[in-house]
Amino acid sequence: MKLSKNFVKDYVDIDVDIKTLAEDMTRVGNEYDSAGKLLDATKLVIGEVKECEMHPDSDHLHVCKVDVGNEILNIVCGAPNVRKGLKVIVALDGAVLPGVTVKAGGIIEKDDKPRVIKRGMVRGQESNGMLCSMLELGLEHKYADEVDKTGIHELPADAPVGGDPIAYMQMDDEVADFDLTANRGDLLSILGMAYELGAIYDKDVKPIDLTHKENSENINNNFKVEVNTDNCSIFLARKVKNISLKESPAFIKNRLIASGIRPINNVVDISNYVMLETGQPLHFYDADTLKDKIEVRMAKKGEKLFTLDGKERTLSDEDIVISDGERAIGLAGVMGGLDTEITDKTKNVLIESAIFDGVKIRKTSKEILRSEASSRFEKGLDPNRTYMAIERACKLLEEYANGEVVGGVAKFDKADLQNREIEISFKKINDVLGMEIPKKDVLDVFRRLKFEVYVNGKRAEFKEQEKDLEKVEEITVSVPRRRGDISIKEDLIEEVGRIYGVDNIVGRLPEMPMKAGSFDKVTRGIRNKMVDLGLNETLSYILVNNKEAKYFTKDDTELVKLLDPMTEERNTLRHSILPSLLKIYEYNKARSNKDVAIFEIGKAFYKKQEEYGEINKIAGLMTGDFYLGVGKKQVDFYIIKGIVEELLDYLGYGNRYSFVVKEEQMPDEVHPGQSALISVNNDIVGLIGRVHPVLEKEPVYVFEIDLDKLLDKKVGKMKYKEISKFPSVKKDIAVVVDKNITSDEIATVIKKAGGSSLSKIDVFDVYTGKGIEENKKSIAYSLTFEKMDRTLTDEEINESMEKIVDMLSKKLGAELRK
Repeated sequence: MKLSKNFVKDYVDIDVDIKTLAEDMTRVGNEYDSAGKLLDATKLVIGEVKECEMHPDSDHLHVCKVDVGNEILNIVCGAPNVRKGLKVIVALDGAVLPGVTVKAGGIIEKDDKPRVIKRGMVRGQESNGMLCSMLELGLEHKYADEVDKTGIHELPADAPVGGDPIAYMQMDDEVADFDLTANRGDLLSILGMAYELGAIYDKDVKPIDLTHKENSENINNNFKVEVNTDNCSIFLARKVKNISLKESPAFIKNRLIASGIRPINNVVDISNYVMLETGQPLHFYDADTLKDKIEVRMAKKGEKLFTLDGKERTLSDEDIVISDGERAIGLAGVMGGLDTEITDKTKNVLIESAIFDGVKIRKTSKEILRSEASSRFEKGLDPNRTYMAIERACKLLEEYANGEVVGGVAKFDKADLQNREIEISFKKINDVLGMEIPKKDVLDVFRRLKFEVYVNGKRAEFKEQEKDLEKVEEITVSVPRRRGDISIKEDLIEEVGRIYGVDNIVGRLPEMPMKAGSFDKVTRGIRNKMVDLGLNETLSYILVNNKEAKYFTKDDTELVKLLDPMTEERNTLRHSILPSLLKIYEYNKARSNKDVAIFEIGKAFYKKQEEYGEINKIAGLMTGDFYLGVGKKQVDFYIIKGIVEELLDYLGYGNRYSFVVKEEQMPDEVHPGQSALISVNNDIVGLIGRVHPVLEKEPVYVFEIDLDKLLDKKVGKMKYKEISKFPSVKKDIAVVVDKNITSDEIATVIKKAGGSSLSKIDVFDVYTGKGIEENKKSIAYSLTFEKMDRTLTDEEINESMEKIVDMLSKKLGAELRK
């Protein structure tokens, strides 16, 4: 919101410079981006060109004699429109202008450094200043007329020579650009700013002039308003006849420019002026293009409308339209229709002032066009200002467009115009703010905000002494509808705190019972364990696209989609963490980092039968080389399986988990021959395996565990096994089996055949290829034998190995690899 100091001074007396004003606004919670003069230039004067001759050494330069009041200066000028008798803006020697250079055709080159005008020679001719265009004084390109874009600015013939051109043009204004919070829609108006500044500086807000005449006609005799949707709470229409389209007066044009709106003509400018003044958007129709009524309704799906920008819009049934009873003539709150626009031939105007549903307007404006009007509808409007704005427009059309206001108002009104009443206690205010503000000062804040206050059912006059307030504990505050952001007690408390002044709050330590802090020890322990195992923790977006959202899952839950995503690439809450980890892997791979070992503890989301839920999960991804101690090894299935086993053992699930293959439960995104489900107590809690080559050609291994399901399983008491005092013996065995036989099946047979002396079984090699039949594979195991009471003999070990080989042959058809 750009605030014109001249504009707001029409309604509240302030005598501070714009930077001080902006800083004072910031202290009460309204931050600003910039503050300064509308045209920031020095040493300017109105001049008159007395003589104008062609430069003897140039085909486009002119040598001019310019009267600046106290002397006549020789100035060289290249503007094509310079001529004898022209009143001009002269930048004298030493003038400082904004860092702007205007090239041919109005092309602007900007520089952060100011431009200093100096006396000098131009192709042998003395030049003692510069004749300026408005662009060179810092006016934005969109506000300049064609003369300024190609030449110098032409002042009216009555401009006083030697005078201040900025003051003469009524552009001696200061502007602050505020970055307002979403809840302060009231500050999107000059009146809203006036009330805010009035509270800061304890000033009264002047009333707005709504007085105008009316003729003897009544609009309701031949025109009516119909509202056939719940998305419009108020709609007012008034008619003004016999208007004259012409240029707006300077004060209206300059206030629009200072507020960031380009002037067009008096009628259109009045519409924008009233919107800036009151915060209520208006729309003007050419009344002669309308029928005998206006209807507000929802658009029909696929309905067409040519908007004011000349584009044909295809509407949805979520859009609110203005209709003449047969066809759409405007898109409510966003843009009018082309067929009813104000033109040079317009004589009679119908004024619309209405309030539409903010959510609907936001959706429509996002699809069609964001505008000054739509931004105000989105944030909510004061229904009382709807009446104020339409009367103000009639006043200005009568005064500056020679209009004749038709009597009566055609209206539909179901809006609540009453103030909100909030009961609150002084104790509540001080308890929340953590300080002791005297009761009289609290009442004074509400007085400055122009809120009515009732004490014991009687309106307070804000003159009560402290002794009169000693027994008063509760007050009722009547909040005007212009402050749509205030609806609960805490909102009122915030107002007291910010207007009373944060700087006045005396700091003190909180008085409350203290207790020891806590944290999730299990989660922290898991995190530390994974880091100790050599994986790096990541934090990734929980939003993915709807295609990836259910990767690595195979259940019947629904996707959880955002209603209004910022991008289609992140429009759905993830159901698995693994898609997010894959994106991190792709990011690293694109930067030539192919050794990746990462994990994340985070949330996944689901929807099932209208019930939404969250799941805490841990997921990991490994690929490339993984460092084991001082060496490194290419990541394979058994490395990531070992990581998962270490984690499950750490959590106390040793000897209670297994890795099982159930093809019907395996997601399509994992390799069917190199993946398994993680089972704890015969319940599936996660998965492990290689990412399917369709997704990743390089071998990338992942795991994911449902922590909620896993940690819900009770952990038995930790059992410790004594280390044998006697030496153990290791034997290796490699067997060839059918490809469909799993390692787990082989290990089960080995364990059973090995007996109690077999203490450990480790896989160290899987081989297929040369020397192995096509449908076979070789798996090598390292077997550890030991006894707690003695050293095993060679005969005992050989006997156990023979039993293992024999059992593998009988049960699985395994053969020793030669």
